[in-house]
Amino acid sequence: MKQTPDNRHKDPKNYKWKVFYFNKEDDRIFVPKSIEWMGITLNFANPKSYLALLAMIAFFVFIILMIETN
Repeated sequence: MKQTPDNRHKDPKNYKWKVFYFNKEDDRIFVPKSIEWMGITLNFANPKSYLALLAMIAFFVFIILMIETN
């Protein structure tokens, strides 16, 4: 299968340990999972994905702390 921006996420070679999407040629931060109806995943080859992951974790920690302080 020839890789295009729309089908790179379907290629099993672009996954580390069959879980983490890692493709340096793909500029997207969020990509569809290999089974698209299951949602999205991060492209861990893009450094911005680590910032996105950190922001998500910080958001959830903030929400939990706000709930616990009330």
